[in-house]
Amino acid sequence: QVQLVESGGGLVQTGGSLRLSCAASGRTFSMPYMGWFRQAPGKDREFVAGVRWSAPGTYYADSVRGRFTVSRDNAKNTVYLQMNSLRVEDTAIYYCATTSPGRAWSRQRADYDYWGQGTQVTVSS
Repeated sequence: QVQLVESGGGLVQTGGSLRLSCAASGRTFSMPYMGWFRQAPGKDREFVAGVRWSAPGTYYADSVRGRFTVSRDNAKNTVYLQMNSLRVEDTAIYYCATTSPGRAWSRQRADYDYWGQGTQVTVSS
């Protein structure tokens, strides 16, 4: 079992920045990768970014590439999402997630087994 807790959301103006954190606890040594997803009102939860836990590798949705950066601190069992040049359309609840050991890399929501409670990001114009 893995427990995930997100923090760092808030209200920011267009063009601003926020950094989200996701603290993991439990069987963190077995996580193959971590992902960030977001869900806006009335929309499906979508992949945003991901990072391999014990090897190089970061992944981004086209909509955030060049503006968002995902990183990890294994010593702190924490994953970060640095969000720059924020847009109104980035407004959503942001979730971090991970999956069971041995799973191949995936951007699909259904392939993630453990989820945090989410943190709200609101970008105002």
